[in-house]
Amino acid sequence: MSPDHDRFLLTHHRKLDRWLQLGGHADGEPEVHRVALREATEESGMYGFELLHGPSPLMPLDLDVHRIPPHGDDPEHLHYDVRFLLRARFGEEPRGAGDEAHDVRWFSIDELEVVAPEASILRMGHKARAVLGRRGVV
Repeated sequence: MSPDHDRFLLTHHRKLDRWLQLGGHADGEPEVHRVALREATEESGMYGFELLHGPSPLMPLDLDVHRIPPHGDDPEHLHYDVRFLLRARFGEEPRGAGDEAHDVRWFSIDELEVVAPEASILRMGHKARAVLGRRGVV
């Protein structure tokens, strides 16, 4: 989330050709909240993200399980997104996409419904807004 809680930061995934939340593989890191912080920094070029959520910031905001189609040597498989709510630091703007993305940019809640209309992304947006005490989407 943006510091004012009005925008969501999404990345345009190169392989999937879709706007998604920032994130990546845990690669053996047992503390998945650290993965969320690391990937947000790597994919946006921004620093100082803050974990936000309910009674404990270490509690995931959302869990999404979905199928990933075969790609190259990778067979079809289930993918688990453990999603955390992060807030960016005031004055920071994305500095470019990482190797796995075409772009990274802020979107308002209304734009989110257009650029990333998948149910799981809208659910995540709704949960984020609810946690922050704002009216959700859907």
